[in-house]
Amino acid sequence: MILPIYIYGQPVLRKESEDITPDYPGLAELIPNMFETLTASDGVGLAAPQIGKNIRLAVIDLDVISDDLPEYKDFRRAYINPHIVEIDETSPTETMEEGCLSLPGIHENVTRYTRIRVQYQDEQFQQHDEWVEGFLARVMQHEFDHLDAKMFIDHISPLRKQLIKGKLKSLLQGRYRCSYRTKPVRK
Repeated sequence: MILPIYIYGQPVLRKESEDITPDYPGLAELIPNMFETLTASDGVGLAAPQIGKNIRLAVIDLDVISDDLPEYKDFRRAYINPHIVEIDETSPTETMEEGCLSLPGIHENVTRYTRIRVQYQDEQFQQHDEWVEGFLARVMQHEFDHLDAKMFIDHISPLRKQLIKGKLKSLLQGRYRCSYRTKPVRK
């Protein structure tokens, strides 16, 4: 089932998410629904707060970019209770343009670390502890930020934020266009 994406201004996007246990109600249906929602909205990552749930769950599908980055062929994973536990501050940072399904029409350059250590559980609740680098590290930082009540616009300069103030206001007022189901802020 395709779920609506919560748009900037929804309180759930600014509330820190909680870890879950294997008995979380409806988890077996929620993960496939998140992947279906992600595919329908042409994204590469989706965090649970973006569908209105304050739980530490994110899905990432990089197969859609495998023509350009073949190392991500068939890469489609769910991350339960993910946490970034270490940043390799000796690795270079990289600045790239980012967008977000919760911020339709807004794209800004964001600088992120290129190598991070993450701990998470897979769909069978098996524990993982790995170093991740490259584009996957960027996507994880973006999605896991959502779980910590942050958005990519929190990483841009005050000047850039001032320059997109009108676009953010339009989102708050429900004045935007996108090709996927959304849940705008209701005033």
